[in-house]
Amino acid sequence: MSGTMNGTMSVTVSGKTLSGRASSVALAVATVLTTALTIWLVLGLYDQHDRAQRRQDILAAARQSALNFTSLDYRHYDRDSANVLHGATGDFKKQFAAQTEQLTKLVAANESVSEGQILDAGIVRSDEHSARVLVVADSKVTNTAAPKGEARTYRLQLDLLHRNGRWLTSDVEFVG
Repeated sequence: MSGTMNGTMSVTVSGKTLSGRASSVALAVATVLTTALTIWLVLGLYDQHDRAQRRQDILAAARQSALNFTSLDYRHYDRDSANVLHGATGDFKKQFAAQTEQLTKLVAANESVSEGQILDAGIVRSDEHSARVLVVADSKVTNTAAPKGEARTYRLQLDLLHRNGRWLTSDVEFVG
């Protein structure tokens, strides 16, 4: 960039000298392009962060739901079943709630205790409103028939729905 005593300005671009109005236009175009590129990059980073956060939220909800589902104790089954229901929605919530009274009696009669542990979880598919997650869990189960306990491994497929800012389990299936 160079100037003269009469107030005109010239800019050299690719070996060519632009003066006056042409240099102002070139600077304006460069500013617009730089601004547009910056906005595009920032929006891309925001979208990437949003997707990563959604994945973390989905996995955390699925892990917690599977842990609640595999960790039950006859001494406080009301609390444990309430934990399952708190993270549930839809048909799964209705079915589990409908079976709670019967399950409470069965768990108490057998003095059942199940201590779940989540080994791994992975998202099969997800979008902003739903997700499917596979969870592998181990559980040590003790009851009147197995007072020393027995190990069980579960492979669960959980379907989740995003409701009121939370990921809730809408279906649980035992798989392979």
